[in-house]
Amino acid sequence: MDAVQVRLQYHEHEQVGEQMGFAQRVLAGLVTMVTVALGLSLAVAGPAAADTGTWKPYGNTNPITSSPSTWSCSSTKTLAPNVGAQVCVIRSPSGVSVQGAIIVRNNRSSLFETDASVRLTGYPSGDALGVWDCPRSGVAKNSWSVCYGDTLVHQGDRAFAKGYANDVYLGSTRNI
Repeated sequence: MDAVQVRLQYHEHEQVGEQMGFAQRVLAGLVTMVTVALGLSLAVAGPAAADTGTWKPYGNTNPITSSPSTWSCSSTKTLAPNVGAQVCVIRSPSGVSVQGAIIVRNNRSSLFETDASVRLTGYPSGDALGVWDCPRSGVAKNSWSVCYGDTLVHQGDRAFAKGYANDVYLGSTRNI
């Protein structure tokens, strides 16, 4: 498990802990105590491995304004001088599908290398819809590149995304 996945898990657990009620915490503690008292082993499944995302270069075309889909993005975070990134959740024009993405804008006069990771979560259910890691890649000078997760059918409920690029936490999007 790499550092990006560990940070995403930490923020996910932090959020779950805030949402968990007192009764749920007591019940979880009782189940653990009964399990230990009976001498049973407590098996806890770890998170599923992240899928591989896909980088798409856009040149000098803004990926948000050139898309017919609805995008909700965090504010831009600085990865390095003249390089910014945002995490986004994208809703298809039909409203049936969602997708997570990390946008990287390189305003340098040279190539910039980065990796990215995006986690997509259903709202208000909190269901993990997926995690995608885009391997280290070069973003051309004065251009946009986007790390996309898979497009998922997610009709009805809303979704939000969290992400990282080059070990910088990009925050969380609004729900769409």
